Amino acid sequence: MKDPAALDVTIVDGYVDEPAHFGVPPYISTYPRFAAGAAVDAGVPADSIIYHTIDGLRENRSKWRDVADADLFVYVGGMTVPGKYVGGTPAEPDEVKELAWAAEGTSVMGGPVRFGVGEANEGATETKRQNLDYDFLAMADVEAAVYDLVHGGLEGFEDRYRDNAELDRWASKGAFVIEQHPDHPDYLICELETSRGCPYRCSFCTEPMYGDPSFRAPDSVVGEVDRLSDHGARHFRLGRQADILAYGGNGEAPNPDALDALYGGIREAVPDLGTLHLDNMNPVTITEYPELSREGIRIIAEHNTPGDTAAFGLESADPVVQEQNNLLVTAEECLEAVRVVNEEGGWRPDEAADGERAYGPSLDPNADRLPKLLPGINLVHGLAGERTETFEHNKRFLRNVYEEGLMVRRINIRQVMSFEGTEMAETGAEIARDHKKLFKRYKREVREEIDNPMLQRVAPPGTVLPNVYLEYHQDGKTFGRQLGTYALLVGLPGERKLGRTVDVAVTDHGFRSVSGVPYPLDVNAASMDELRMLPGVGKQRAGNIVVGRPYDRADEAADDLELSRFCTASVVEGAD
Repeated sequence: MKDPAALDVTIVDGYVDEPAHFGVPPYISTYPRFAAGAAVDAGVPADSIIYHTIDGLRENRSKWRDVADADLFVYVGGMTVPGKYVGGTPAEPDEVKELAWAAEGTSVMGGPVRFGVGEANEGATETKRQNLDYDFLAMADVEAAVYDLVHGGLEGFEDRYRDNAELDRWASKGAFVIEQHPDHPDYLICELETSRGCPYRCSFCTEPMYGDPSFRAPDSVVGEVDRLSDHGARHFRLGRQADILAYGGNGEAPNPDALDALYGGIREAVPDLGTLHLDNMNPVTITEYPELSREGIRIIAEHNTPGDTAAFGLESADPVVQEQNNLLVTAEECLEAVRVVNEEGGWRPDEAADGERAYGPSLDPNADRLPKLLPGINLVHGLAGERTETFEHNKRFLRNVYEEGLMVRRINIRQVMSFEGTEMAETGAEIARDHKKLFKRYKREVREEIDNPMLQRVAPPGTVLPNVYLEYHQDGKTFGRQLGTYALLVGLPGERKLGRTVDVAVTDHGFRSVSGVPYPLDVNAASMDELRMLPGVGKQRAGNIVVGRPYDRADEAADDLELSRFCTASVVEGAD
């Protein structure tokens, strides 16, 4: 038996992406935090626990020594939905195996990697379970495995799920590891679990494998947030649940009182809150419980921060695909759910007048901020029953949303991944592979015909995006994002210093990104590239503005343009 107080533990985060859980930087998932808390609860001193991201190990090979020297090495990772990532690169299977070879102590792997390991993180693939040469593969909760391993002298464990009483302890006791994340403290958003599991059984989804929903009490989540804030966290997302509206209820019907306790408690625990966003909201809850859902959405939009997105799992607007895959809502029902979120959450935070909030979707072309809460649409291709008509059904639904004057924050289109244990295991990814060429053409059409005009509606020119974190340079531009759910990628002219934040005013739109300039822009100091990006300016006018400097007021630079929406004019020394 090994004394827990004498153990050294190293946790490596290979990043996770699940239907109801995200952990690619700038996000940190719950897994490494809960695993660290479980080790502490079992007797390991907190200062004997080291946390690394896979990107940190790539950048500094000397950190691999921590993997080799650990008495217990814990790997967490796994992608069960495909994605493209900017903030980090998920671990490749060969890297995960190399970590196991490097570990000289006991090694255990867990997280969604237990569902399967693909050759690449992309759709139209089938995955198999592999242990990748680890001593142990946690087929239930990796944090429970860590607790039992430490408590039992590293001799083994029985696969099991932790209960909420354990989670109450482990979530708070593991909060300290965020200080070891490379993005801590300013550019790190903590994924929070309110529940896991799902009462529904869509054919492709791994979330039902966690069973029916089991909700944490509001004071448990708020207590975790409080501890995370003690360690410098100011940005949070309630993303670890299948349906935020069902929180604290019977698994299906909304409980507005529980939502109010949750959101109000977080606001009280973190007075200097930077971000409070969510992820999943099930449209079937809105159609089945419309009034309770409206009340819940109003509470969320009151407490959250702007730019929030409630991801809707429509998955397919084709009734044939819906029936064959146990999907929950029709296209018309999902359209009604989009209306409800727009009506209750689509207002912008500068629209409250005389103490009364202006509800309803805000299509104001002179908007200053992003709407508080909008739906996002998830569409999955390669499901059983998919046919050529499926793509037309989906495009028709999206056109209906746009033509009705509604807003969605983003449209997520992907091809299915097939995992053992889901109904899709029987169908596999064969349909997705057969439709690959059709899928690519359809996806391009949606980006051109829907995404671009929708983004202009959601974030019209002049919309201010506060605290855009500058991440990388490309083609003479600087790109960054705000912290939050599905944050917009923002391109600014010139190569600016990275690792800092700037406020940005939107000037133009791509399919899923925007261009902008620093806000407010000093018309007397702005570069030619910055000036030419302003609406109505262009290259020739930008040159004329530069020649005519200095100006006392921004609008003097072009009398026929409303430049004061974007610009200010610095005081010129010596002027009368």
